[in-house]
Amino acid sequence: MSGNDINSFFDSRNTVEASSDLTNDTLHYLEPIKSFARATYTSIYVIDYEKQGFEFVSDNALFLCGNSPQEVLQMGYAFYFKHVPEGDLQMLLKINNAGFEFYEKIPVSDRKEYSISYDFHIRNQEGRLILINHKLTPMFLTKQGKIWKAICIVSLSSGKEAGNVKIYKKGENKVYNHDLETNTWKVTEQVSLSKREKEILQLSTRGLTINEIADAIFVSPDTVKFHRRKLFDKLEVTNISEAIIFATNNMLI
Repeated sequence: MSGNDINSFFDSRNTVEASSDLTNDTLHYLEPIKSFARATYTSIYVIDYEKQGFEFVSDNALFLCGNSPQEVLQMGYAFYFKHVPEGDLQMLLKINNAGFEFYEKIPVSDRKEYSISYDFHIRNQEGRLILINHKLTPMFLTKQGKIWKAICIVSLSSGKEAGNVKIYKKGENKVYNHDLETNTWKVTEQVSLSKREKEILQLSTRGLTINEIADAIFVSPDTVKFHRRKLFDKLEVTNISEAIIFATNNMLI
């Protein structure tokens, strides 16, 4: 494993001691997360940086790789060493370092407003590699501004390869893109969708066909096809399933 162990994922810049920050907000916070997990197609888990492990793992099969939620919960970060290929594991350690470095420069008052997103492979129970998107958002901070607990949402990636490291801030129309080779960040504007493109995406998530979408928004099927082609070009995808995944992962709808 190139000398790396589970502790490599817990950066010294985010050391969380036994916390005395327990409040009414944190006592029962897992209950709404469990409810959300039952209502979504994505996999969800919660990291506790004080305990250096997972606090909750949903039962969505995508992330489990043939394990039970309880087994993944017990493994914690050992899960990655078991199910992520070596090259992607080394990439995750780079992303971890770059993320905490970026985070240290954010004012404490803004730190819960940022999310980091990236793609990597996991090996499922059949031994097949699957590219997933992983989005991490801080939920609770210590009084010193360190990440105490974070929620992670896992879905299929719309990308073609591992990487695609991005940081978003809630309410800002820009993206911080990380170059893993140069360890630098570049700011770009988010892709902007038209009202019609959003309508078509939202109706597509409900499983409507082109003809059904045309009826719903009072246009011809050819008009729907025209807007879909523009949407695919804009998002650099080849079909509506990839478009939905991309828009969801990048918070465009």
